[in-house]
Amino acid sequence: MDQILIFGLLLLASVSPALTFASLWQIKEWRIDRLREHLRSTGTMQLVGIVRPIILLIGIGMRNIDLTLAALAAFSVLLIILRKQRYPVWTMKAKILVVASILITCTAGFFVFRISYFALVILPLLQPFALFAAWMLFLPIDRFVKEQIMKKAKNLRSQFTNATVIGITGSVGKTTTKELIAHVLKDRNVLYTPAYVNSEMGVSQWLLKELTNRDRDEAVIIIIEMGAYRTGEIEKLCSITKPEMGVVTFIGTQHVALFGSQEKLCKAKGELLECLPEEGTAFLNADNALCAKMTDRCVCPVISVGTGGHANLEAFDIEETGNGIRFRIQEQPFSIALHGTHNVTNILLSIAIAESLGIDKASAAARLRSFEPPHHTFSVRKEHGITILDDTHNASPTSFRASLAWAKSQPSRQKILITPGLIELGKDEDRIHRELGSASNGIINRVIFTGKNGKIAFAEGFTGAVEQLNNETIKASEGDLLMFIGRVNNHQIDHLLP
Repeated sequence: MDQILIFGLLLLASVSPALTFASLWQIKEWRIDRLREHLRSTGTMQLVGIVRPIILLIGIGMRNIDLTLAALAAFSVLLIILRKQRYPVWTMKAKILVVASILITCTAGFFVFRISYFALVILPLLQPFALFAAWMLFLPIDRFVKEQIMKKAKNLRSQFTNATVIGITGSVGKTTTKELIAHVLKDRNVLYTPAYVNSEMGVSQWLLKELTNRDRDEAVIIIIEMGAYRTGEIEKLCSITKPEMGVVTFIGTQHVALFGSQEKLCKAKGELLECLPEEGTAFLNADNALCAKMTDRCVCPVISVGTGGHANLEAFDIEETGNGIRFRIQEQPFSIALHGTHNVTNILLSIAIAESLGIDKASAAARLRSFEPPHHTFSVRKEHGITILDDTHNASPTSFRASLAWAKSQPSRQKILITPGLIELGKDEDRIHRELGSASNGIINRVIFTGKNGKIAFAEGFTGAVEQLNNETIKASEGDLLMFIGRVNNHQIDHLLP
């Protein structure tokens, strides 16, 4: 076969696996630790799929390298044409890494071609290694650029002397609490981080975008969601944003595999409290034992919220209704279109923040009545007469159990749980899935896994059958409750609707 045609086919065959791996790694924020834990939990076959190895084995068996390379190229093109190909979000970094990985593959192909024409067909399946090599090559430049952006954001933030920054962290509930606080303060001059922006780099870029053209003397409230996967990251975020108020929503086991231990996870979340100034205020969830223990890490006043009779701000007469949650604080009733009684402490945190900024309980209650929960975060809707619980933004053992507790009180023909399983739980992964399976007994009628992660362990705890989602899976019917917990995509959701 002509050499130009060979390298053209090699390039086409490499495009699809390069895009797939780039998409996955970008979701994990280009972090080695998160990628490693994800692959440990879910397996490595997703990097190349099943079809490519089959094509390769058949081609090697036939000893027809030209036909094998053409088949791999055709498969890549077919995925793109049929819109089955996963793509990264085309940031500058994604563009550079994908193009560089393809160039590395073609360069490697030039040398492999001279040594062994037979080995050429293996290169498309090695795209993860090519993309990793591209990432390593650009790592020094990437780090330098990041440091410059964060330094610029820190300097810009320091110029806003009248800004009040509220930092929010926790294992779960960060996004919901952020949205609640922003809503109750909506009549003020408020900025708050958009969805999925909670890292040092993401927050820095957002600050530069939002603050660059604003008056430096402007009195503005800036609400920042703070995520972390290792110690030191929230401290870095605080050095950039200088929060005066800090909120810790809940400390659980989510991402404990990345931190290495529960102790390190607590230490990382507590960095927000340690960075608050003496004149600042910390807001803690007293219902969560690990969160409540963080009081001694504060040099500033602490306001606790809870439902157990031991907090500064308490909710009573909590009730789950068809339209959301109702409760009272002292004599003031609250009604919010947010489901799941586990969200009461998130609401209380927003009320406590509002009070500290001069908004009384009656005004906060009036504003919260118009709150709409964020998409894919314990949101409830109806389609085709089927009730859908959409908790696909993120999932943790805590939010999983909260979904089960909510479902227990729902009148439904049958309750169907759909999940990909939970990840980044480390050595406790099987135990937690087994416990979640046991907790589902007597509540859930059908369990459907979209992947294999945690499925076997869940089935050990669940007394019923655990299905695997496929084209033969029976759809839901009118009167059913569909519970989507974890990263379930829209195509999988639509697949179960009539």
